[in-house]
Amino acid sequence: MHECQEEDLSSINPTMAEALKTVISQSTECPVCLSTFTDPKILSCSHTFCKTCLDNLLECHGNCQIRCPVCRAVTQVPNEDVGKLQVNLALKSLIEDMEGHPQICTNCKSDDKSHAAVYCQDCGKYLCTTCLNKHSQWEGFVDHEVIAMSEISSGKVSVRRYRKCRKHPKEDECCFCSTCRRFTCFRCVVMEHTGEGHKVIEGTAYEDKHTKGIEELKSKVDKKQSCFQKYIDFIDEQTKSFDSAKKQCTSDINKAYDDAVRQLTVKRESLVREVKETTEGVKKELESMKTTAQKHINRLATMAEMVTNKIKIPLDMDTLAAHDTLCEELREVIDQKDPDYEQPKKSGIKGKSVKFKRNVGVDKLGLGKIVNVVERNVALPTNKTFNEKDVSLPTYNIDNVKKVALPLGMHAVVSTPDGRMAVGCHTGGMKIFSTDGQLQETVLKDVKILGVGFLSDGRCVVVDTSNNITLYTPEYTQLNVMFQTLSKDEGGIPRLTVDGDDLIYVSYWRALKIQVFSTAGGRAVREIPRNAYEPRQISSYHGSLIISSLIAIRLIDKQGAVQHKLKNQGSFLCAAVSQWNTILIAKVKHGEGLVSIDEYTNELRHIRNFVNNFKIEKPELYWYYLQQYRSGEIAFCPWDRLYIFR
Repeated sequence: MHECQEEDLSSINPTMAEALKTVISQSTECPVCLSTFTDPKILSCSHTFCKTCLDNLLECHGNCQIRCPVCRAVTQVPNEDVGKLQVNLALKSLIEDMEGHPQICTNCKSDDKSHAAVYCQDCGKYLCTTCLNKHSQWEGFVDHEVIAMSEISSGKVSVRRYRKCRKHPKEDECCFCSTCRRFTCFRCVVMEHTGEGHKVIEGTAYEDKHTKGIEELKSKVDKKQSCFQKYIDFIDEQTKSFDSAKKQCTSDINKAYDDAVRQLTVKRESLVREVKETTEGVKKELESMKTTAQKHINRLATMAEMVTNKIKIPLDMDTLAAHDTLCEELREVIDQKDPDYEQPKKSGIKGKSVKFKRNVGVDKLGLGKIVNVVERNVALPTNKTFNEKDVSLPTYNIDNVKKVALPLGMHAVVSTPDGRMAVGCHTGGMKIFSTDGQLQETVLKDVKILGVGFLSDGRCVVVDTSNNITLYTPEYTQLNVMFQTLSKDEGGIPRLTVDGDDLIYVSYWRALKIQVFSTAGGRAVREIPRNAYEPRQISSYHGSLIISSLIAIRLIDKQGAVQHKLKNQGSFLCAAVSQWNTILIAKVKHGEGLVSIDEYTNELRHIRNFVNNFKIEKPELYWYYLQQYRSGEIAFCPWDRLYIFR
């Protein structure tokens, strides 16, 4: 069909045929790349573009749609794949047919036209060899730019086309109407573009202006590319810098780790050697006692065999004498005292007192140290009556008491994870003391504290004077966890404790209830109601809670039922859990300023007295708190003092 079209073109008026070819040639050019279409694709607006050009447009837009460069209509691209758009089959077939037919000379006048060998950019014509020879001889055409067809077909050189008017095929589109945004011939300008609003300039002037604009854009593009390239180079520098820092940091960590391992290995060997040397003597003592006892057993067995193994009764004097002597010696051995358990017991206690104290909460290397700790009994069973001989307890000498002045407003005392004592104040701050009463640090200086607790992972939980609960890291950095507590008007003054499951218990004086929170924050997971008594202080105790309310101590379960109760009408009471899992209770005669501290079983039955009627400086308010250091010292706090009993 296309061959017929080519033959039909030759029968048309030459001028008309040339104009028609120009129109066809212009129709096969992509509006974006200005080259012959390659794999033409149709957008939803019916405009056609090369697939490669559409790929570039899609990449520029960065999404799954393309805006048509001609009409700006939007086309959705399936799966962001331009290849799935419809192919312009008619245009593709036309281009293939045109590529299959060599370009003929557009200068020959005869019907039998030869194939073109070159193209003259200035004349705008394809020339065969004969016409080229004539063209080269014309004086005015000597300086024309002539391009070989091989360079055109290879794409190395683009052809500068001459626009012919479609209405007037003999006329070049030498003008440009900037209002209509189109090229036009002079006759069309006179007929259609002379009205008001039309602005017509020469086509070459527009081309020069357009070329200049393109060059300016290209210059700006180059500058912008250079700007972003510098930005990318800067990013690369930062990446290289942090990679270097990362490698150095990793290397330092590995080196520190290797050094630490070496130090720890040496320390471990030293500690193991110290334990061996410390316990070796005890082992020898026990082995010596064992050897002596075994010899006694062997002696008994041998003598018994010599005496009791005789079947016949001895009759002669020598035999009788020997038998009597053996029996007498055997009786002497039997009459010896039974083994003394006290001596191996002491040796055992001495051996078992060798303990390893690990460095907990200390930011330095060293594992820990070997210490001698006198072993004490753990909590007594609930069904066992206490007997002083059952446990070995320390004696607290009231002549060896450390007294430390505190700021007014002490409201919380709790043992820290590393075995020190934290004292919180409602005027602000938490002061941490060593066992000898030395103030070692002050944290949370701006927090007005009414209750403090520590979780198993070292995090700190605080309830303040606004009844807000706040969670802190082991380094006392505030965490972004919110709790919905009772307001001051609703609940009154709060107190706080933490149990072994890291549940947080907050008691309220006015509301007569205890709220239970998880460390995740939010609302209370449940509430424990109180009946007619104020929960002034609260402590967690192995699945139960110890509640202090001025003159009474109650041990309740976590549903609120009272298990045991201790009351003292003449004293104010406060309680704490001891290091032996028994209960310490301080009785304070406020009017006289006398303090007694006693130990009780988990049934609140009295065990023994530690401190009796110790005279303190009488405080202004009836606020007393009791805690025990991990190392055994007892801390007692009224309103403005810290007493440490050793």
